[in-house]
Amino acid sequence: MSTPLQSKLEILADAAKYDASCASSGAKPRNSIAGTGVGSAGGAGICHSYAPDGRCISLLKVLLTNVCLYDCHYCINRRSSNVRRARFTPEEVVKLTLDFYKRNYIEGLFLSSGIVRDADYTMELVVRVAKLLREEHDFRGYIHLKTIPEASQHLIEEAGRYADRISINVELPTEESIKKLAPEKDLRRTQQAMAGIRSRIEESNEDRSARKPRYANGQSTQMIVGADTSDDSAILTRSNHLYTSYKLRRVYYSAFSPIPDSSAILPSVSPPLIREHRLYQADWLLRFYGFEVGEITPKDGADAGKLDLDIDPKLAWALRNRHRFPINIGRAPLDELYRIPGLGVRNAKRIVSARRYSALRLEDLVKMRVNIKKCLPFIITSDHQPSRLGLDSDRLRAQFQPKAKQLEFEFGSAKESARTGQV
Repeated sequence: MSTPLQSKLEILADAAKYDASCASSGAKPRNSIAGTGVGSAGGAGICHSYAPDGRCISLLKVLLTNVCLYDCHYCINRRSSNVRRARFTPEEVVKLTLDFYKRNYIEGLFLSSGIVRDADYTMELVVRVAKLLREEHDFRGYIHLKTIPEASQHLIEEAGRYADRISINVELPTEESIKKLAPEKDLRRTQQAMAGIRSRIEESNEDRSARKPRYANGQSTQMIVGADTSDDSAILTRSNHLYTSYKLRRVYYSAFSPIPDSSAILPSVSPPLIREHRLYQADWLLRFYGFEVGEITPKDGADAGKLDLDIDPKLAWALRNRHRFPINIGRAPLDELYRIPGLGVRNAKRIVSARRYSALRLEDLVKMRVNIKKCLPFIITSDHQPSRLGLDSDRLRAQFQPKAKQLEFEFGSAKESARTGQV
């Protein structure tokens, strides 16, 4: 027979599964000077949910409660939804976290919540969980708190003092969509909260000599794909704004999935899952490859503003800009090397370093584990000219376009692609 706590866990863990913004990459361990404390990682740090070797690193991911005053149409926990409700006390979440950690089930906590009573009251409960873990139980494991933008700024700042990472979900890319699908939310208030978090993080990074407690090392957000009519250009434009203006660590994309008793104004079917994957690839181009939003999506024609679902966004850009190729890898600057399909940031830097000593041949690229098949039509090396291969867009597209089953596999490995950035 299940206990009341187990029943709550079943409901509130299931209710939290729709939030994708719980990765923990980049978090430094909160080791004490003596290396003691519950959850102390001993310098190893906290890794992403999926480590480079494929291991899954687990977090306890729950809601404090799925009771909510808000009535966001896309949310299964909205006020008008007919779902089982439950609510943890802060002490119950602390007990679960410690029990699971000591059994080696988890390495940290991801905590979010529906809005009960009001934003400040809910935020106080969320902060209390982290405060109890840190101060009363000396917990040194990873903590990610989902903050509420409508809450007072001092409560959001307090959350950052106990959490390794904090996040505020934007959910939708345009103000019009937010007003329509999440009427209680305010994009401006969300951005004000993000600006406050950014300022506090920067202050903490600059004031290390004062020996003050470390503030959260970053913030992230989530955007739902396909719940409204926004195209990929609108989504990427919003993401780029969040990266440049608020220094977010990550924007996570979550394909909309129809929910029980859904609102009539929502789509009845999910968008293609590969669209979510293409957005992650495009996001990587924005963050690390120097691309602009206007370059990644077509500006005109029937597909204006949309990512090509059949091929990755860098290859799609290359086929639209054949005049930029082939690129001589022996002379081209680094930012041009980044534009070559199949060549990642790390290998582009390796090429710049290696070519100082000798002319690069294809066998050198093979040793670097460059994706030769994909790069070949777009590069010149000391022993290769692509003229005999041609740069006909249709032929190259047919050559690199995966079959339907391969597309399914490609989406299944989306997390790995986003981690490595090989686009």
